[in-house]
Amino acid sequence: MERKTSQYLMPVKKKKTVSGSYDINPVHEVVNGEIVQGYGALADRLVNEKVIILDGYVGVDWDEVITSLVEVFKAAKLSICAYNIKDCLKSEMDINALVTPYLGGDDPVFGRKTSLVLNDYFDREKLISIDLDQSKDINIIYGTGASLANIEGCLVYFDLPKNELQFRMRADAITNLGFSSPKAHKQMYKHFYFVDWVVLNQEKKRLLPQIDIIVDQQRPGMPIWTEGEALRSSLSKLSKGYFRVRPWFEPGIWGGQWMRERIEGLNQEVPNYAWSFEMIVPENGLVFGDENGMLEVSFDMLMFQEQENVLGKAAKRFQDEFPIRFDFLDTFDGGNLSVQCHPKPDYIKKEFGENFTQDETYYILDAKEGADVYLGFQEDINPEAFKKALEHSYETKEELDVERYVQKLPAKKHDLFLIPHGTVHCSGINNLVLEISATPYIFTFKMYDWQRMDMDGNPRPLNIDRAYDNLNFNRKGQVVQDTLVSKPYVVSSGDHWKKIHLPTHPDHFYDIYRYEFDDEVVIETLNQCHVLMLVEGTAVELDLVNDSQTFHYAETFAVSAAANSYRLVNKGKEAAKVIVSFVKDEAC
Repeated sequence: MERKTSQYLMPVKKKKTVSGSYDINPVHEVVNGEIVQGYGALADRLVNEKVIILDGYVGVDWDEVITSLVEVFKAAKLSICAYNIKDCLKSEMDINALVTPYLGGDDPVFGRKTSLVLNDYFDREKLISIDLDQSKDINIIYGTGASLANIEGCLVYFDLPKNELQFRMRADAITNLGFSSPKAHKQMYKHFYFVDWVVLNQEKKRLLPQIDIIVDQQRPGMPIWTEGEALRSSLSKLSKGYFRVRPWFEPGIWGGQWMRERIEGLNQEVPNYAWSFEMIVPENGLVFGDENGMLEVSFDMLMFQEQENVLGKAAKRFQDEFPIRFDFLDTFDGGNLSVQCHPKPDYIKKEFGENFTQDETYYILDAKEGADVYLGFQEDINPEAFKKALEHSYETKEELDVERYVQKLPAKKHDLFLIPHGTVHCSGINNLVLEISATPYIFTFKMYDWQRMDMDGNPRPLNIDRAYDNLNFNRKGQVVQDTLVSKPYVVSSGDHWKKIHLPTHPDHFYDIYRYEFDDEVVIETLNQCHVLMLVEGTAVELDLVNDSQTFHYAETFAVSAAANSYRLVNKGKEAAKVIVSFVKDEAC
């Protein structure tokens, strides 16, 4: 399967990293089972099954899957009947009519989350007419949606990480569900986000309790798999302890050099790294492993099965949506981000179907001397004049004097800037921003982008009108300093430790604290999931009742609400500083 990216494929087995460095492939222990490699071993596991259901996510290479398994079965002198569930799909024209209302027309970025379910894609008469060949040793029904045949058999589910799905998309190697050819990449991603992923996540949730075997299909020719019961047991363990998702990294037009120079194992043959998806869980995976290999499954499986253990009191509101994200924005020796804002809660719900909005903060993990953040309007802002200036700049390609309209504030390590919905903002150059935010992550209304092209040499889309539907022009002048720059204060302290509150804005449903300690500190979860990062120091050990794990500088990890309490032990010579974020009690 072709993929178009500069990023390395995750290796089958974990490679050793330099002691004390950031780990790009965090692995969790597989419980009540083992990791197994290869189609040969998978076929051996299935050889005594009379009926096999091969289901899975969009983007899976079904040609490779069925060809490889049938080849092994036939070598064993078994007769096979293989039925492609794709033959039961409605016509492409009918599927196009189904999905079009959710795709936002010609909008390059935005659609609306669908209410479709996978059954809607299939012709019911064709599904019920599937007839097994009793004369064959094995009958196989395969393809995305195979379980909808409603025929009992051994259920094998093939999962695919979202980053690899997009790398296949960029190579035009895959299509949207039910379509015969790929679209333009931005339109294809939009179709994935608003339709395919929504539909298939619902189906994955339905199937999770029934899965007999789970397969990671990201490595061409080398499936990695384990038993479904091992997956469910492993998820259960995480839900009572800690987890760290596998981060992934992307270059960008404004990207910088901090991650490229400091994170071991990244491909150096790129101009920069702009983002790290530290914990943007709609697109991250969890990796389970042992000495035989590493298997990745989508993070949402944890939430589908264990939302109450993971989120505690916040589960009632957020259900299986994980509420908080951490990601890096790297502008070290790079460029400014676009001048932007994010939608109001009622707007994101009405226009896009999201349940909560993209309220953000910028925590400055690192910064060079003279770094800045653009935040809030100047006191004398004239909304009409600003819009005219934006439109003039867009039409003429003339540069905009941004500071005439938007404030620029100095940024230094450990500052926290508050960016509730409707706030004009962007990071300036020479920052490594830890973005601590609500989970939605694509709803950025760009107003000005410094007259840049994207990585493919095309204009980056702007959303001036959408921004003007959401901008808060009262966030200006002194109000910015008073309400959008967090004012930390010590909440409690003891010998060699202190707990500091970094208050967020009333519009933020999450809070942020920082623990600073020389030796150790004990933290109660109080029935909330905690998302953490070591923001100063070299390493901390996380100690739980029946588990422990060391985390290094800049690694994101989480402790489930059901853990109840945990201890952080400083493993470095200097004081440790750890950020902790969780949902406010009043927001649950």
